[in-house]
Amino acid sequence: MTKLKGGTRPPWVGLGAAVWVQIAVGNAYTFPLYSPSFKSVLAFNQTQVSLLGVANDIGENVGLLPGIVCNKFPPWLMLFIGGLFSFLGFGLLWLSISLTLPSLPYPLLWFALVIATNSCAWLSTALLVTNMRNFPASRGTVAGIIKGYGGISAAVFTEIFRTLLHNSSSNFLLFLAVGIPVLCFTVMFLVRPCTPVSGESTSEKWHFLFIQGSSVALEENELGESNGEENTKPLLHESSSSAALGSFNDADGSSEIDMLLAEGEGAVVPSKKRRPRRGEDFTFLEALVKADFWLLFSVYFAGVGTGVTVINNLAQIGAAQGVEDITILLSVFSFFNFVGRLGGGVVSEHFVRTRTIPRTVWMTCTQIVMIILYLLFAHAIKGTLYPAVGFLGICYGVQFSILIPTVSELFGLKHFGLFFNFMSLGNPLGALLFSALLAGRIYDSELAKQQALGLVASSVSCVGPDCFKITFLVLAAVCVAGAISSIILTIRIKPVYQMLYSGGSFRLPQMTCQ
Repeated sequence: MTKLKGGTRPPWVGLGAAVWVQIAVGNAYTFPLYSPSFKSVLAFNQTQVSLLGVANDIGENVGLLPGIVCNKFPPWLMLFIGGLFSFLGFGLLWLSISLTLPSLPYPLLWFALVIATNSCAWLSTALLVTNMRNFPASRGTVAGIIKGYGGISAAVFTEIFRTLLHNSSSNFLLFLAVGIPVLCFTVMFLVRPCTPVSGESTSEKWHFLFIQGSSVALEENELGESNGEENTKPLLHESSSSAALGSFNDADGSSEIDMLLAEGEGAVVPSKKRRPRRGEDFTFLEALVKADFWLLFSVYFAGVGTGVTVINNLAQIGAAQGVEDITILLSVFSFFNFVGRLGGGVVSEHFVRTRTIPRTVWMTCTQIVMIILYLLFAHAIKGTLYPAVGFLGICYGVQFSILIPTVSELFGLKHFGLFFNFMSLGNPLGALLFSALLAGRIYDSELAKQQALGLVASSVSCVGPDCFKITFLVLAAVCVAGAISSIILTIRIKPVYQMLYSGGSFRLPQMTCQ
């Protein structure tokens, strides 16, 4: 982003504004709230709805363009583009669902959803890059705070959907189309580069600790109200996924140094006369030929690719097992997803520093748990749906909090944004393969069988375990492959973590606000 020339304004104003904008970034996780209207209003089948879920995931996760241009565009322009995308994408969906323009072609609606949720990529990139540069010694902490408020955003959206908009999909889409741009345009000039904070002040750490504590307290309060009033307040996303990059445990300041290393500083400065080693800065092409790169991608793909299939089909999974109110299921998943993101970062950070255990160990553990959960889903054992959804939320969240620091530890910080965004493609790829091409088609086939036998009416959803049984068995098999890949990767990169964290002393690099 644009360089600051002699600015002295403290960055806390920009961080505060970023928190408000981040509340808008949970829009991609509201898809289950309005997706049933595609079937009831526009008469789409489950395969078509699942493909729209793929569009939702593609828009949210394909952030290569904003990741590239963030070094050239000022933050306000990034936020403007994000708000504009939200207006255009959600606005077009509203025109269709409200029957204002009832005959819009399906491909146009698909691309409209891609554009709408791609606003998340533009907004998140602007907020994270700007504030991590403004707080260079606390980048992990800042990322955790901003991502954490992304979880609160989903809770806010769902509460608005239920209480203010009375479960109206058309009104909700209109709210997204208008509300997000208004919020972005109001505060976009407050999010800008400024004089970096040194990270040496004790008061700065207490400021961050207070914000984190308040965020957790707010999340717990939201869940408590949801359980008491049966209001949905999903506490996603995307999440304190970068919590692993920062910690307040070390008062002597070593945590900041370790965090900077974890984001890719590497154990040594790479020589220009040789190829980089793991822990040093790689170019994208250099990383592409490394086995560790593709092992990590396959592990992440197995975890999030299968998990997003459950998210995209959560309404239908619940209906198949007799759940009438999908918002409660979504609330359970969302809260425990938040727990997984925050807990995965804290746990992996503790063990990587105390025992040099690679973070990918926790991806292995959670994917083994996911195998068991998918088998439970497949057989639809009575009384297991809500606990299984909760545990799946934890496992799904851990994938994100582990991937972020692992990518930077193995391949460096210089091209970290490009590496991370490439890894994120595992999410929409999984949605395409497992949700649209697998789950959607099997669901429609089983529904047709039930309708032919007169078991359900033509307008009723598929019921019973057979609606998703084959799908969940396939997802379990994918996680078996993912767990094996994770074990292999963990063994391969163990020496890297010993090099990075075994009593080393690291230099805090000079940081500039760019």
